[in-house]
Amino acid sequence: MKRTKDYFAHETAVIDEGVRIGSGTKIWHFSHIMTGCVIGENCNLGQNVVVSPDVVLGKNVKVQNNVSIYTGVICEDDVFLGPSMVFTNVINPRSAIARKNEYMKTVVEKGATIGANATIVCGNRIGKFAFIGAGAVVIREVKPYALVVGNPSKQVGWMSDFGHRLEFNDEGMATCPESKEQYKLKGNLVVKIEPSIE
Repeated sequence: MKRTKDYFAHETAVIDEGVRIGSGTKIWHFSHIMTGCVIGENCNLGQNVVVSPDVVLGKNVKVQNNVSIYTGVICEDDVFLGPSMVFTNVINPRSAIARKNEYMKTVVEKGATIGANATIVCGNRIGKFAFIGAGAVVIREVKPYALVVGNPSKQVGWMSDFGHRLEFNDEGMATCPESKEQYKLKGNLVVKIEPSIE
């Protein structure tokens, strides 16, 4: 029986044995998908993308050109990885010292965006719907909905699910200008107010 693939891979892409790729996913020019990785449905991997062994990408992950996703990285559903952003997986690499057993885990939670040329130092968690500005260098955990910029990165605000900056009133409430969804600032965390079901 001939197996038909239900994803698209450009003829220049290299797909190793032992990978799982979800239906509707597109893999573009000169990309390399390595053994043991899992790529969810409806992902889009741009030109010159490397997905290293055992990486996990959820559904609808968008990976722009020139991104290398190293072993130890997990991206949940709806993550956006901007052009030429960088992950690391060893905290103290040396060319002459093998540290493959020291790869650190980095988790990018659902809906988070990492901007172009940003660097994510390994071992950190990027919270859901967080927004990492272009060129930022992330050296610590990022809270859900946080907007972080700079080197080293610092939090400068909060973002909605739709990617708009949230402006909180004196009662700690904000409304996304696009979706009209409401958010509450509690302490130093943002939560989305789910509509009540009557």
